[in-house]
Amino acid sequence: MSRFAKVIAALSIIGLVFVHLGCSKDSHSETKKAKEASAAIPVEVAHVETGSIAAYFTGTAILEAEGDASVVAKVGGVVKGILVEEGANVKAGQILAKLDDEKLAVQLAQAEANLRKLENDFHRHEELFNKKLVSAEVYQRAKFEYESQKAAFDMVKLEYDYSAIRAPISGVVAERMIKVGNMVLPNTPTFRVTDFDPLLAVLHVPEREMGKLRAGQPASITVDAVPDAEFSGRIARISPVVDPTTGTIKVTVEVRDPSRQLKAGMFGRVNIVHDVHQNALLVPKGAVLAEDAESAIFVVQDSLAYRKLVKTGYVNGAHIEILEGLKAGEKIVTTGQGGLKDSSKVEVVSR
Repeated sequence: MSRFAKVIAALSIIGLVFVHLGCSKDSHSETKKAKEASAAIPVEVAHVETGSIAAYFTGTAILEAEGDASVVAKVGGVVKGILVEEGANVKAGQILAKLDDEKLAVQLAQAEANLRKLENDFHRHEELFNKKLVSAEVYQRAKFEYESQKAAFDMVKLEYDYSAIRAPISGVVAERMIKVGNMVLPNTPTFRVTDFDPLLAVLHVPEREMGKLRAGQPASITVDAVPDAEFSGRIARISPVVDPTTGTIKVTVEVRDPSRQLKAGMFGRVNIVHDVHQNALLVPKGAVLAEDAESAIFVVQDSLAYRKLVKTGYVNGAHIEILEGLKAGEKIVTTGQGGLKDSSKVEVVSR
């Protein structure tokens, strides 16, 4: 065989080898694709449920007391005794502290004695005047002196009564500002009494939401200080005017807390229920895929996941309302839908 023929034969053999390798590679690739196509994607599923779902307006506010009074001394004097401490529940008119009243007691006794003397003089002159034994001038002078002394007595008695510092409202003693032995002047702050029943959350709501809210609507309040509790409230009042600088209306929500866990000054999150849909179709929030202006859900049938467009409604903490696109009882993908395409094969796994 010539040298040229040998070269041609060698090249032919090499070509056949490459063709065989190429065919083997294509066959392997096709097998891999077939396996991948037949592999099921693991997903978690849930069923479309029916139930009620509410629409909320959500806002935040600092809780404040409905009643909050600064108690001032109405007369001056030395603090003789303190009868309540911070945290004590008090009633309106209850004595909180007493000032030294010895001097006022003496003045009151003297004023009362003068009053009794002039009262007797007045009645005696009145009797004589009725018998025409004294002139009208004498009678009027006696009456004037008696009435003047009665006014003086009432003034001293009022100051004596003011030596006992009393709560102007019912509530809780939030702060004590005096100590025994302190000298206080008139109008000196002595205590602060706060009424925690109810507490108020003042919201500033955009005017576009005005039509959804009305007095008496229920609300719920949560606070960071009591993370596992939810407190019930209601809209107490709505301002009739819109703030032109902010475009908002003032909405006052009141909450009553018999457990006394809420305190004035706490930061609260308020949800006001303004509508409720009964017998609504509900799905877990994680099941809905938001794509551009569309919402989609994967529905599982015969181990295949089909992509369906849906129309959504109200949303709460765990669920989304489905208005169109699904039926009650359908099986939907809640976890794993990110890797799915329409008609993907799936394997349902337990949670």
